[in-house]
Amino acid sequence: MALLSTVRDATWGRLVTRHFSHGERPGGEELSRLLLDDLVPTSRLELLFGMSPCLLALQAARRSVARLLLQAGKAGLQGKRAELLRMAEARDIPVLRPRRQKLDTMCRYQVHQGVCMEVSPLRPRPWREAGEASPGDDPQQLWLVLDGIQDPRNFGAVLRSAHFLGVDKVITSRRNSCPLTPVVSKSSAGAMEVMDVFSTDDLTGFLQTKAQQGWLVAGTVGCPSTEDPQSSEIPIMSCLEFLWERPTLLVLGNEGSGLSQEVQASCQLLLTILPRRQLPPGLESLNVSVAAGILLHSICSQRKGFPTEGERRQLLQDPQELSARSEGLSMAQHPGLSSGPEKERQNEG
Repeated sequence: MALLSTVRDATWGRLVTRHFSHGERPGGEELSRLLLDDLVPTSRLELLFGMSPCLLALQAARRSVARLLLQAGKAGLQGKRAELLRMAEARDIPVLRPRRQKLDTMCRYQVHQGVCMEVSPLRPRPWREAGEASPGDDPQQLWLVLDGIQDPRNFGAVLRSAHFLGVDKVITSRRNSCPLTPVVSKSSAGAMEVMDVFSTDDLTGFLQTKAQQGWLVAGTVGCPSTEDPQSSEIPIMSCLEFLWERPTLLVLGNEGSGLSQEVQASCQLLLTILPRRQLPPGLESLNVSVAAGILLHSICSQRKGFPTEGERRQLLQDPQELSARSEGLSMAQHPGLSSGPEKERQNEG
């Protein structure tokens, strides 16, 4: 038996009438509740795009949401798209069904996976709102400090690694740094939506304050050249030799110039990633997001509760246990982050 669905919304859409057969159109009931809309852009909002960013933004409820834009295929709305629709309706958020070409244009042809939301912007919070953490509370605290990261995709990839590996706080310099944009959120697979990111106008003063409180300030540099004398009196150490024995601030620098002179002078130690071969000029360093993942893993693998070598062997022999433990360690509270590149590609459209 076919279902005749008529929807009218005076503000957001126009009259839409569709016939659906529940037997032939899975998700047809959800599809019938969407509005066909001309999508006049709203002011003072930004367009969040991608399945995971939108889903996690709704779950975190830290943004005001004006509209959810869902592109429904011939099969209707299923899985996460249907979940998004239910969550939006529960919060009385208007849900619209845009044309594919319109959505592509609004997203400037970014990979939106057929899901967008018009939302209020996210802003970093002042670092003093991060709370006072005494070194005596937990010797294995790790804060990630970003000095002038400007590329939004690098920023997002760094946030994704930081969230996955258990970084406690993220602090950015307010000057010469990328803001929390939708591109950052998409590149982080939505991690930006659930992480607390803080900022400061005086990064050098922040580092000096934390050092006085007993924190270790560890900067990062590219592979030191054997031909050039070490220009800094600060000791340089391989990240593999670093022992995490007290609360640490790991400081990453700008993609091109690295740490500023003032910030580097505030560091007590410089960590580096040693290459496995002789490198030609210009290849002595890694992309900042790649370096962040390596450095964070080398430090966080020392955290109590991280699997030991024997446990890792046992987990590798039992793929189901490995999968369950990985999910429990990194994504128990935020299931949307579990969608890897394969799932993201499946949802693109």
